[in-house]
Amino acid sequence: MIKYKLVCERCNLLFDSWFASSKEFENLKKKKLLSCHVCNSKKIKKTLMAPKLLKKSKNKNFEINALKFKEINKKIKEYQKFIKNNFEYVGENFAYEARSIHYNNKKKNRGIYGTASKEEIRELKEEGIHTEMIPWLENKNN
Repeated sequence: MIKYKLVCERCNLLFDSWFASSKEFENLKKKKLLSCHVCNSKKIKKTLMAPKLLKKSKNKNFEINALKFKEINKKIKEYQKFIKNNFEYVGENFAYEARSIHYNNKKKNRGIYGTASKEEIRELKEEGIHTEMIPWLENKNN
């Protein structure tokens, strides 16, 4: 996650917003999905920001949070392994496959997993198709 300080070019409102990545911000801006919550203008841009640096310290809270972070990552990886071993990966066709199973009473030997946008998940929910979103960690072999 990345936090940007944004400014509306029309009313000069300064506000913060979180994005999955800098690429996600650029995609939303390009699609004109960003807007000012005061004047509704689509003319939003990033302002100059200083990066937030984490210092390693002897602070116990820092050490406790680092341990919790490692535990959470370990648990997420366990879930991912279970899902990969027990469900069928359908990639970006998740919404289509979920509808096929739901409306065609298609029986699958295994459940499915894949990617879907928040909008697709919302639409599936409105149609009565139960889905879950879980965090997914990419393998980094550096």
